[in-house]
Amino acid sequence: MKIAIVCYPTFGGSGVVATELGMALSRRGHEVHFITYKQPVRLEQLTGNIHFHEVDVPEYPLFHYQPYELALSSKLVNMVKLHKIEVLHVHYAIPHAYAGYMAKQMLAEEGIFIPMVTTLHGTDITLVGNHPFYKPAVTFSINNSDVVTSVSQSLRADTIRLFNVQKEIEVVPNFIDIMKYKNSFTDCQRSLMADEDEKIISHISNFRKVKRIDDVIQIFYKVQKRIKAKLIMVGQGPEKEPAEELVHELGIEDKVVFLGESNEIDKILCFSDLFLLPSKSESFGLAALEAMVNRVPVISTNTGGIPEVNIHGYSGYLSEVGDVDDMANNAVKILQDTKTLETFKDNAQKQACNFDILTVLPLYEQVYKKALALEQIR
Repeated sequence: MKIAIVCYPTFGGSGVVATELGMALSRRGHEVHFITYKQPVRLEQLTGNIHFHEVDVPEYPLFHYQPYELALSSKLVNMVKLHKIEVLHVHYAIPHAYAGYMAKQMLAEEGIFIPMVTTLHGTDITLVGNHPFYKPAVTFSINNSDVVTSVSQSLRADTIRLFNVQKEIEVVPNFIDIMKYKNSFTDCQRSLMADEDEKIISHISNFRKVKRIDDVIQIFYKVQKRIKAKLIMVGQGPEKEPAEELVHELGIEDKVVFLGESNEIDKILCFSDLFLLPSKSESFGLAALEAMVNRVPVISTNTGGIPEVNIHGYSGYLSEVGDVDDMANNAVKILQDTKTLETFKDNAQKQACNFDILTVLPLYEQVYKKALALEQIR
């Protein structure tokens, strides 16, 4: 099957999922074409089955904001015709599904009919998409997709609640490639991050307000009073500077390390003892899943799709949004006893294996076949 994937090429969850999906599809013999404004960060290599097509947006003084959707639509039309692409899979309702729909219409004018699968990831629905400026376009894009999927039951429910959706929404969860996490890091490398008697607590995100970065700091502040620990903060974003200021105010600069964006996530997680995810909302919680596959229990909020990933009392603990005391207490429960920590580590990895890409990939293949069948009926 020849599949075009449209996604954001950044470190964000939707881009990571789309890229990993494309690479896995290529290993199954499918021909995959990534179409976006730069090569996705997780796209390891271009092979005979994986291709990248850059969307170039010419700059004109007339435009205050360059029309990416227009350029993307045109690029999709050209690539579909050139490479005889059979299925278009767009990640994020806006602007990708909107641009995809326009490409479908332009192609139909030439007698070329291609189905479009739209995968909803979260922010495109619960935050940006629900804004009055964008809501009509998002609703239109969803209803004019051939097949719509969401990454969690929670996001599916939110979409139905917030939009006048006429389409069935299928849940295909995010995934993890278990085989990629057979790491070879040695215990001696752990000393690069912390002393032997220190626990390593980590947080990885894009440092936006929704991640509640100040809660991460406050949770750690309470934990380190009771357990010797180091906090590793990975990511870049608008809340990083306020977080650094808070660390200074609390006097724990020697216990908190800000690494910025990193390509060594697996190494960091491999040596972590606990992962903090106190977000206000998460459509799925991919960061939690990546931690769990590395045997890292998760302290998280009980919101969005996180409870579908992190099982309370098994792979970690869930708390209400903003309940820093409860999250800190739960963290100590896991960390204060070696046997308990090892049990949670084992359980976290077992839970992550339920989301192995080998289990989820066939679900997407079924979605593509369904989309093709629907297009043929038309």
